[in-house]
Amino acid sequence: MTDTAHHVAILPGDGIGHEVTEAATNIMVAAAAQHGVPLTTQQHECGAFHYQRTGAAIAPEAMAAIGRADAVLFGAAGWPEIRGRDGVEIAPQIDIREHYALFAGLRPVRLYPGVPGPLARAQVDMLVIREQTEGLFAGRHDPAGNDPDSAQDRMVITRRGCERLFELAFDQARRRRAMGKPGHVTLFDKANVLRGMALMRRIFDEVAERHPDIPTSRVYIDAACMQMVTDPGRFDVIVMENQFGDIVSEIAAGLVGGLGIAPSADIGAEHAVFQPSHGTAPDIAGKGLANPVAAILSVAMLFDWLAERRADPACHLAAESIRTAVATVLREGPRGRDLGGSATTGEVTTAIEAAL
Repeated sequence: MTDTAHHVAILPGDGIGHEVTEAATNIMVAAAAQHGVPLTTQQHECGAFHYQRTGAAIAPEAMAAIGRADAVLFGAAGWPEIRGRDGVEIAPQIDIREHYALFAGLRPVRLYPGVPGPLARAQVDMLVIREQTEGLFAGRHDPAGNDPDSAQDRMVITRRGCERLFELAFDQARRRRAMGKPGHVTLFDKANVLRGMALMRRIFDEVAERHPDIPTSRVYIDAACMQMVTDPGRFDVIVMENQFGDIVSEIAAGLVGGLGIAPSADIGAEHAVFQPSHGTAPDIAGKGLANPVAAILSVAMLFDWLAERRADPACHLAAESIRTAVATVLREGPRGRDLGGSATTGEVTTAIEAAL
């Protein structure tokens, strides 16, 4: 155990982001205390309502605090009725990714015992890896054209972006193999149509040659989406461009019970943000109905990050205790409405804390 406290910056954001972040923070503090992990936290504002009050999605001091933190716990941000001058929703999470070059989004999905999935006999345990700094999101700050009846979005694929993404994917596959999982990497692309995707596949092949112990596959995105819902067990680690990853991670979450149990991590060379995959859910915000499991599992990922970055094995124990407690509650209940139950956010959180 390290003698220096790990500092976590907490950004609840908007809507149910506040509710699930509070739940996840409670579990984070409880697991840290259980395993002797020194921890400090500080909360910061960001999001659509912060933009409405101040004109900024995230304040410069909050952005700077993220850089000083050992890890970041993020809730959810955005609100349909609050938009910027360009007409799109407020998204400080994307600003953070770009500012700190959080180039890879890790979206693990697993079908837990007791959770009803939409497929009859599915076995789902995969890691979706989404590139996050270029692709079809690269031109989101480009100036709008002069034609009100026409719009274009720019997609950028670079060697540097691909190589760091694919190296991470092969590293994750090797880690998963050590845990008894297949350790196989599949690239989803559209290399038969798009030049950028053809470059992406060529670089993937080059990186794969450097990792001959890891088997690989390449599948066009349209066929890949079909295969995900007909035979999801064939996939272990899947990696892809930014916009494709945004869509595929939602499909993957749907296979295991929905976004309420889908955690994520935005990873860079030096910084990382951990957050549930879901949005702010305005229809249930403030009603205590949000499922906190995705945020709580994101805390487990946060502890794993701290364990490696700060060489603190107690953080690994905290992470595993959270995953075990979540699995117990998902199997035995109580469950939230999105999983067919009637439990509130607080009731699910209390049950997971008790299962620790």
